[in-house]
Amino acid sequence: MELKKLDYDLTVCKVKSESDIDLTSNFYFIGKTDEEYSLVCITADTPDNTIQREDGWICLRIQGVLDFSIIGILSKISTVLSDNKIGIFVVSTFNTDYILVKEENFEKALHVLSSEDIV
Repeated sequence: MELKKLDYDLTVCKVKSESDIDLTSNFYFIGKTDEEYSLVCITADTPDNTIQREDGWICLRIQGVLDFSIIGILSKISTVLSDNKIGIFVVSTFNTDYILVKEENFEKALHVLSSEDIV
C-alpha cells in the first residue's frame, strides 16, 4: 500500500449552505446531512463565512483504486494511529480513502505508519 501526502494544507469546516462553497476549487469534499453542511477544502479556499472551522490538517491519500472487496485497510491505519494517540479525520470516495492528520502530529504519524510497514 502506498500513501501519498497531498501538497496543500486542508481545513475542515461547517458552512450554512452549499452556496457558500466554491465549486471551482481544485480539491474539496462536501458532506450534507439533515443537520449540517460539512466541507473539507484547501485552507486558502475556505469560505469566509464558515460557522466553525478547524485548520491545520495534512492529508495522506491511499494511492490507487481500492476495490470494495478489500477489507481492513482503513481499520489498520486508524488502529495504528489511535494506539499512538493520533487523531484522524477520514474522507472516503468511490476510488480511495483520504486520512487527514493534524499538522503537529504528521511526522509522528509517518513514523508509526512506517514502523508498521504501512507507508
